[in-house]
Amino acid sequence: MLKSRAIISDGQGNFKLTTVDVGEPAHGEVQIKIKASGICHTDWDSIQNWNKEFIVGHEGAGVVTAIGEGVTKVNVGDKVILNWAIPCGQCFQCLEGNAHICENNSPVCGCGLAGHAHGQASQHNNNPIERSFHLGTMSEYTVVKEAAVVKTEVDIPFESASIVGCGVMTGWGSVVNTTDLKAGSTACVIGCGGVGLNVIQGAALSGAAKVIAIDISEARLEQAKKFGATHGVIAEKNDVDFKKVAQAVKAINGGRGADYAFECTAIPALGSAPLALIRSAGTAVQASGIEQRIDFDCELFEWDKIYINPLYGKCNPERDFPRILDLYQSGKLKLDELVTKTYTLETLAQGFDDMLNGRIAKGVVVID
Repeated sequence: MLKSRAIISDGQGNFKLTTVDVGEPAHGEVQIKIKASGICHTDWDSIQNWNKEFIVGHEGAGVVTAIGEGVTKVNVGDKVILNWAIPCGQCFQCLEGNAHICENNSPVCGCGLAGHAHGQASQHNNNPIERSFHLGTMSEYTVVKEAAVVKTEVDIPFESASIVGCGVMTGWGSVVNTTDLKAGSTACVIGCGGVGLNVIQGAALSGAAKVIAIDISEARLEQAKKFGATHGVIAEKNDVDFKKVAQAVKAINGGRGADYAFECTAIPALGSAPLALIRSAGTAVQASGIEQRIDFDCELFEWDKIYINPLYGKCNPERDFPRILDLYQSGKLKLDELVTKTYTLETLAQGFDDMLNGRIAKGVVVID
């Protein structure tokens, strides 16, 4: 077994840097030396709420260091991006084209236990330890299923590659894979953090004529314009029903609500906000993954409005990661610019603090 430094949480709000043992890959598995791991709000939520011990992290990029029997898609030395919604390719949902909600492997859809891990590839104090979303990327090494990695031959820093497998995919895919956004449309984006900026990029690349960024921070609105936003609207904290924001959107859009609106804040109180911003027969997308109970005013659905809650931008990793990397390589999709600041395993606490206080678009842990 390999000795590997890793961030372990007790799922009750605490985490620490310690050493785990990582085994050799079994049949169909791949061992990865992690080079970079994105810092995501989901990581923080899991540390607070999962109530069990696990290795933190679900966004990652690295290099293949060993392969098990039967592995054909990667070889030792290949650079890869990790994908947490691992498809089996055989279940009902995979065959329906919904690889992101695989009934056998998905950590949030099959067994219903977020963070449930397969196998016993990692150990802590001689006991098997779970890995966040089957991955546990805040570790020097990990072992994952072959279907959890996508090879990349694009010249891209590991830091930028690591964020593709959640924040970028969720935002970009929430536009490209889950809506029929047409050229010339108007799109509103509520919240201009990591997911929101990638929704903005997806809408701009899809041909939206107006991309209206909405946030409580002027600095974030200015940053959003660098990623494709055409307009910015400041949201006031006391505008609970988004009535003032809706008026501002209509003023920008010739008196009519937007064609599409995307909620990207993960704030339960804003779960219904995109419905307030769209026209009749418009589409509202809850992209941030709110899981709390929300009470809706049914008048917000009038008339013929559509509200959808996609998971992970309907990711199909073998299809979508290459598309994202091609857009990056051509200069059309900004990834390097998303990484505001990098950290080490030792300084992860500062990374979480910066994320929670809105100081960064995206933070990444660099693992030497």
